[in-house]
Amino acid sequence: MFIDEATILVKAGNGGNGCLSFRREKFVPKGGPDGGNGGNGGNVMIKADKQLSTLMDYRYQRTYRAPNGDHGKGANKTGRNGEDIILKVPCGTLIKDAETKDVLVDLVNHGDEVIIVRGGRGGRGNGMFATSTDQAPRRTENGKPGDERTIHLELKLLADVGLVGFPNAGKSTLISRISAAKPKIADYPFTTLVPNLGIVRYGEFKSFVVADLPGLIEGAHEGRGLGIQFLKHIERTKILVFLIECFVEDIKQQYKTLLNELERFNPAMLKKPQVICITKIDSADEKERKKFSKLKIKKGVSVHCISSVSGEGLKELVDDMWETIQDVDK
Repeated sequence: MFIDEATILVKAGNGGNGCLSFRREKFVPKGGPDGGNGGNGGNVMIKADKQLSTLMDYRYQRTYRAPNGDHGKGANKTGRNGEDIILKVPCGTLIKDAETKDVLVDLVNHGDEVIIVRGGRGGRGNGMFATSTDQAPRRTENGKPGDERTIHLELKLLADVGLVGFPNAGKSTLISRISAAKPKIADYPFTTLVPNLGIVRYGEFKSFVVADLPGLIEGAHEGRGLGIQFLKHIERTKILVFLIECFVEDIKQQYKTLLNELERFNPAMLKKPQVICITKIDSADEKERKKFSKLKIKKGVSVHCISSVSGEGLKELVDDMWETIQDVDK
């Protein structure tokens, strides 16, 4: 199951209390104060792990508490610190404060980690309060409470290429042909219900990642259809590939409609390099093919006529994707 959002409560451990104790041994009737300090509470840490691809675990367990620090003991023994707990999340997870919606940290790379709540400091024992004027203090400190907060986890997939299009535009079929991904493919709308990632091998030792998202419909920015739930996953992509069926009456208008939905969701998306694909070209006759081959939709945006069934145009498309990614990385 693909889960890309979760809200959880994280609670760091409390610090242990300081100890009130005096040294009592044979032949030492008036030993000094020897109460030890309490241990510090454990922290709650969050770490990005490339082995994970979903936040599903955090849908079933909503509260995470780190252990408390142990109390101090006599003979100046300091309590043991509470152990830190590490919550692992997929790379690309955004962590927000659930109440203020402020972004706390963005864990993009494998191994990135952050202390999200800190454990309380241990209290001091009476041994720490001895002075020249007070050699038998009976004062101690209680441990400090650990931090606590509710956080919202939001996964944004990391991919080089984002496929954008209306339902049944051929996105899933395309990603199944150019990568090893095996998405569900059928001839009805909204076959794709969750994002799919595919790794495209290029040459001998090169590769890039393509994200196939559920199809958009007009009004998606207002919550219509399924696409709006997953548009955030192409915010990190380097380039956008628009897929439009060759059967559409007005290809330029459909392209403008897709751009409009992206702009209303996040205007910054339109600054990404774009590639346009006219799909299912194997169903077009010779006259239509000639028309599509001369089609100019937007200045500086290449147009490819492809058929994921016959394989026509796929090599040229993959070459263009790779070259565009390289231009972005320069």
